[in-house]
Amino acid sequence: MKLVFANNFYYMRGGSERVFFDEIALLEKDGHKVAPFTMHFEKNFPSPFSRFFAPELRYEGVGLAKKASASAKLVYSNDARKSFSGLLDAFKPDIVHGHNIYGRLTTAIIDEAKARRVPFVMTLHDYKLICPSYLMIRNDTVCARCAGGAFYNCLLSRCHKGSLVSSLVYTVESYFAAAFKKYDWVSRFISPSLFLLKKHLEAGFPEKKLVHIPNFIKVNEFEPVFSNKGYILYVGRLSKEKGVVTMLKAVKGLDVKLKIVGDGPMRKEYEAFAKENGITNATFEGYKTGDGLKEMFKGAAFVVFPSEWHENAPMSILESFAFGKPVIASTVGGVPEMVIDGTTGLLYPMGDHAALRERIKYLSLHPSKAVEFGRAARSKVERENNAERHMGMLKCVHEGTA
Repeated sequence: MKLVFANNFYYMRGGSERVFFDEIALLEKDGHKVAPFTMHFEKNFPSPFSRFFAPELRYEGVGLAKKASASAKLVYSNDARKSFSGLLDAFKPDIVHGHNIYGRLTTAIIDEAKARRVPFVMTLHDYKLICPSYLMIRNDTVCARCAGGAFYNCLLSRCHKGSLVSSLVYTVESYFAAAFKKYDWVSRFISPSLFLLKKHLEAGFPEKKLVHIPNFIKVNEFEPVFSNKGYILYVGRLSKEKGVVTMLKAVKGLDVKLKIVGDGPMRKEYEAFAKENGITNATFEGYKTGDGLKEMFKGAAFVVFPSEWHENAPMSILESFAFGKPVIASTVGGVPEMVIDGTTGLLYPMGDHAALRERIKYLSLHPSKAVEFGRAARSKVERENNAERHMGMLKCVHEGTA
């Protein structure tokens, strides 16, 4: 089978890109031909298909006229459609599989696939199709006001980065897609979590178009380590919705060492918060990848995942499990489908730093229980999140759509 995999970015930007690249590798290993379609960026990985990529869209640091033009292209990009048309002419795929395409490639590529009667499936990585700002967060709290098509709430609350202009652009994008039924040509929406699937079902998406396929991890590439080097670990973006302040409050004064791996817009504020509040047992390790990140996982007693938005199916939890590390996590989104309370880790109510503190104390004082949870976590990913199982489910969707 010949497939086009479409995504806004062609470099490792986050968990959704990880899924994107891993699925391409999985399909190619199975003998399929896959052509990527994305937008030109300096960070892009090399590709023999790069001549077909859409031109880069510059929104930040440009004049008012260019910003207005760019805003229109964030809603619908004829440039992306033209580039995509060239790829379809040359590659002639049996199916197109979209990942994150909104706000860059846009639904213009769905229209081009529809015009040529090429089937289109799409993996849902967040709540963008039911929430213009994609996080379902309003004023730092979980929100569902836009679900069902009331997208104007995004504008009224300036939900996207607190910006009136950005919130207007994404509100218009959502109304445009809904009014002109831009996603109707998508025959299957793949949801990595049952929670995400349920939210789209509640928002009016047809049940027959929604299919649950859990994310996978290359389990054999991860060596489980059930010992530790005396610290607990956080790995993730340093932004408001990740619950970092709740975690810092929870560890204050405890006889534990917390290593915080990651970067983001709130890093300086979090470092200042820790200093001002005398939280001396937390260290900010910065962004890590490759062997450096692996060593951080291997040395941890357990991992803390304090997120405060409806997470879908975080890859960082699968990585923790693959290394044999249990996870203490908040009860948000699809996380309780992964972290089974009392089996692969512990759960606590979102935002409750006192409850998180008690879980951290318990697992720190009961290292044998942490090892027990870690072994169960490793078994879970081996059984439920292996590449073979994922490939079988993915092939079923592709072959049933093409």
